[in-house]
Amino acid sequence: MSDKKLLIVDDQYGIRVLLKEVFSREGLEVLQAANGKVALEIIQTEPPDLILLDMKMPGMDGLELLRHLKKEPLNIKVIMMTAYGELDMVEEATKLGALAHFTKPFDIEELRSEVLRQLLQRAH
Repeated sequence: MSDKKLLIVDDQYGIRVLLKEVFSREGLEVLQAANGKVALEIIQTEPPDLILLDMKMPGMDGLELLRHLKKEPLNIKVIMMTAYGELDMVEEATKLGALAHFTKPFDIEELRSEVLRQLLQRAH
């Protein structure tokens, strides 16, 4: 797994720190962005294998970032993190290619196993 890169995009510092800790233990290289704009810059320079993407962020939100990713020829997997009740966003994000979504507060073990499962699958 040490060759795998995970990008965590969330405006909540505490969530980024928690997720970085969890996934660093799995041997992943963990990158972080506090918003969509920073995430795009990281994606251009060091494309991750998977993005954990918060939907609601100031500036460029998760959906906007997904729209940008759609235009790029990159094959990056995306798992969304949403607050309770953002079902309309979940639906649109799924159409834009997000593979799964977790509602906050999420079960960290469930999220961990889904991320690892996605990273182990061959890209289609």
